[in-house]
Amino acid sequence: LVLLYLHLIGFGLLLGGGIAQYLSARLRINAAMLWGAVIQVVTGLGLSAPLRDGDEPSPAKLVTKAVIALLIFVMVFFSRKRESVHRGHFLGILVLTLVNAAVAVFWR
Repeated sequence: LVLLYLHLIGFGLLLGGGIAQYLSARLRINAAMLWGAVIQVVTGLGLSAPLRDGDEPSPAKLVTKAVIALLIFVMVFFSRKRESVHRGHFLGILVLTLVNAAVAVFWR
């Protein structure tokens, strides 16, 4: 449960930081987005470990979420020092974040 809690905090940092930055004058990667992406990847790996009570998600779901999380991390990490990020790139980060949450919630 602690890993899940931290995973949700990472989601909040990533999405909240992105929305706050989107509403500002300049699109750039802020610290909240970077830390959120890092937390999401690290805790996601921990959550995918096969140490559960038999209620494990499908491997396809885990791979899909991992690929999306790594894409988000790469998009955030390599753009973090730019003064301005292209609007499509920035919106791609936000959309992928929401898609990853949708996969977690709706894929059973």
